[in-house]
Amino acid sequence: MAKRGGFPGGAMPGNMSNLMKQAQRMQRQMEENQKELETKEFTATSGGGAVEVTVSGKKEVLKVKLAEEVVDPEDIEMLQDLIVAAANEAMRQAEEENAALMNKMTGGFGGGFPF
Repeated sequence: MAKRGGFPGGAMPGNMSNLMKQAQRMQRQMEENQKELETKEFTATSGGGAVEVTVSGKKEVLKVKLAEEVVDPEDIEMLQDLIVAAANEAMRQAEEENAALMNKMTGGFGGGFPF
């Protein structure tokens, strides 16, 4: 009766070892790229440049810059909306860079399984 499954003699093929080394190398590369991303800054504006928001790759707001003419005590809501719009755009840029980095690392695989 023939033995089913497994590898002859119980040994793993050399390709498995190479695959593990490749996965470890890829993981180190991803960690390095993530650290690099976290040091980057992303800046976006709204209101024709009246509001500027800078966020880090860690998605933390680092800086908010306001033009004097946009500060109107009679229209606080507009200023709030402009800050939110600029902050959201800067965050989107950071997320887009992160997604591009992950896509580059995974070769477009992205982990989406068809089942």
